[in-house]
Amino acid sequence: MPHKHNAARRHHFGKMKFKVTNWAEYEAGLRRRGSLTLWITPEALAGWAAPRRKTRGGQPLYSDLAIETTLMLGMVFGLRLRQSERLLR
Repeated sequence: MPHKHNAARRHHFGKMKFKVTNWAEYEAGLRRRGSLTLWITPEALAGWAAPRRKTRGGQPLYSDLAIETTLMLGMVFGLRLRQSERLLR
């Protein structure tokens, strides 16, 4: 069959390569790409920050309510911990 003579070299398209040159703009575009608006009750917003510690050690940034909300949204959207943390920022 004459059409199979160069079958190994036919229909070969090189892979297109895209190189990111402006990382700041690329990151900003990724942040703008997916936006999600959440409505939080004032009671939940008041309990969002962690209470100050009375013992020595690092200060926690988020309360248990904030951590549970982050984990729940991560399970809903199938995100990992860092991704769901970034989602709530």
